[in-house]
Amino acid sequence: MLGKQELDAEKSKEALVPICAVLSDTVVTVSSIDKEELSAKGYGKIENNKLELTSCEALYLLSKTVIDIKDPKSKQKISFEDLLKRFQAVDKDAWVRYLIYRDLRSRGYVAREGFGKDIDFRLYERGDYGKGTAKHLIFGIQEGQPVTLEKLARTQRYTQNLKKNLVLAVINRRGEIVYYSLSELNLK
Repeated sequence: MLGKQELDAEKSKEALVPICAVLSDTVVTVSSIDKEELSAKGYGKIENNKLELTSCEALYLLSKTVIDIKDPKSKQKISFEDLLKRFQAVDKDAWVRYLIYRDLRSRGYVAREGFGKDIDFRLYERGDYGKGTAKHLIFGIQEGQPVTLEKLARTQRYTQNLKKNLVLAVINRRGEIVYYSLSELNLK
């Protein structure tokens, strides 16, 4: 008969078993019962009874060993580096978006894929996911890559029309991220 400590150790081993996911082209899906739990925590979207993860979500969950991703053709596990290379083949900014996503998640926020041409993420306040819409929109900027004032102004107007707050996520060459809230500027 197992004692309490042995039972607790067995339960913690079960909790550490990664969720199985499958990569098809550049889409990572989870079809197990665990998809509901991941969805409730703000990951992916359910399509055809499968949870489809964005590239940032898949990279983040893989880095945290929450999921194992297998290639259906080779039946081999895919490493973080290999997955990143696949995503970078279709999105040159995949690494930068992942760094911003990882930072936001590590701070306790739920970040969902953005919409519109220049919005990287929708950001939900801690504890607000599932209770309404996101209050903030994240616009990622890399140090050394110029962004025109026209583009910033257009993005700010778009954000204000949606009654959201625009947050600039500026990532420096070392991968550190600083956030700036952008507000309306009226010059007359």
